[in-house]
Amino acid sequence: MDQTRTPENIRHLVLVLGDQLDADSAAFDGFDPASDVVLQMEVMEETSYIPQHKRRIAYFLASMRHFRDELVARDRRVRYVALDDPMNTGRFETEIARAQRELRPSRTIVLEPGDWRVAEKLRRLPEAPEMRADRHFLCSREEFATFCEQHPRPVLETFYRAMRRKTGLLMDREGRPVGGAWNFDAENRKAFGKNAPPIPPRPSCAPDEITTGVLRLVEERFADSPGKIGDFDLPVTRKEALVQLDDFIAERLPLFGTYQDAMRSGQPFLFHSVLSGPLNLHQLRPLEVIRAALGNKHAPLNALEGFTRQIIGWREFVRGIYWQRMPHYAEENALDADLPMPKFYWTGHTDMRCLAEAIRHTIEHAYAHHIERLMVLGLFALLLGVRPYDVHRWHMSMFWDAVDWVSLPNTLGMSQHGDGGVVGTKPYAASGNYINRMSDHCRRCRFDPRQAVGEDACPFTTLYWNFLDKHRARFAANGRMKHQYINLARKDVAELRAIRRQAQAITNSVV
Repeated sequence: MDQTRTPENIRHLVLVLGDQLDADSAAFDGFDPASDVVLQMEVMEETSYIPQHKRRIAYFLASMRHFRDELVARDRRVRYVALDDPMNTGRFETEIARAQRELRPSRTIVLEPGDWRVAEKLRRLPEAPEMRADRHFLCSREEFATFCEQHPRPVLETFYRAMRRKTGLLMDREGRPVGGAWNFDAENRKAFGKNAPPIPPRPSCAPDEITTGVLRLVEERFADSPGKIGDFDLPVTRKEALVQLDDFIAERLPLFGTYQDAMRSGQPFLFHSVLSGPLNLHQLRPLEVIRAALGNKHAPLNALEGFTRQIIGWREFVRGIYWQRMPHYAEENALDADLPMPKFYWTGHTDMRCLAEAIRHTIEHAYAHHIERLMVLGLFALLLGVRPYDVHRWHMSMFWDAVDWVSLPNTLGMSQHGDGGVVGTKPYAASGNYINRMSDHCRRCRFDPRQAVGEDACPFTTLYWNFLDKHRARFAANGRMKHQYINLARKDVAELRAIRRQAQAITNSVV
């Protein structure tokens, strides 16, 4: 769709990137329908610079096309370059240059990109666009930089408390946290037992004509891409995202906190909101999501606080870290991990039941909830010694909600400790006993999480002790790992030697 065939009197060309689908963003401030034009681009480079799950490609394209129609309904002229347009040059730089050449705008405007790589592309254009600050976020890049000046070693908890004070969320009139504590994480670690509550179904978003066309395009052009797409039901409009939000608040929020760290076979979503995609594409706004959640008078404080922390604490924190430390952040590898991603991460073909389950969720839904990502998928890669950036690239490839500023600090930093302790003060290293405690996977698995050596030994447990032993010089003095190293000290030389041999055998078998 191109409503801009004549170039006369074009004042502003407003670029809208695929993760900036907010009709009220700063890019549209002062927009004049009579003289301004929106440019949206589907470019092959963005769908192929890494292998991408079919569902991820379809989600972005369908969301972009629906947003185009929303803008048109608001009487905004849109130059939309579709992926299968024969004139499409396949790259941001050349499509922007083509639009500038044909429309001759006096100025080009864009919201600051979330991806450093894309921002650099735009900065290097001969006619570089004016970049406007993204008020979708509650902490600007400048504010976070000031926070880092005041706290040279930024810690999430300190930042989160500052954000609570700034927003007034879950604060009483005297400026104290509601409930007398800043977080209730200790109440949010319950596993599913025999009497666990039923999990309510999530609402499905049936594909309309636009989405169906995108699905056909993806199946034709990306037949060799990973993942499944046949039962596509993702929210591709703001209206659908709001339906998902309302359903989460009413049906799953009350038990979200209690079970947010739990895992259960055959249940990829549990009580999680699954709103990260609409948030990351700006279809939903953080404050409206939190205020809607706080409006549920039946949700306990541990659920409200846990959800609030994810949105205004963790989400804002990792974005700040990303922009403070890029571009060198992507190259950090504090533990000198040097292995590639195991091939079974693309197929799920492994006897380790927890990994097979999490990868199956990823292949079928392009989704796994945060504990599966951190304490199963990420944990095995950490213990094995996979290159942190390779873990990030796999994450970007396989999850429909993945965008660079979110994924990189979460994978390279939190999950793989590749930044040496910037995001987390210790690595999230655990044995198979953690997975056994938080899930029902181990009771159906051929491996024994209590065993580190032998035919039945759990690879997680073997690799866990090997990881602690290998990195003893780095972590033995870490106060948060004191008990882990006390337990390691109980193992004699012969047992450690056997663990090292078995760890090497596991490595040889999966890489």
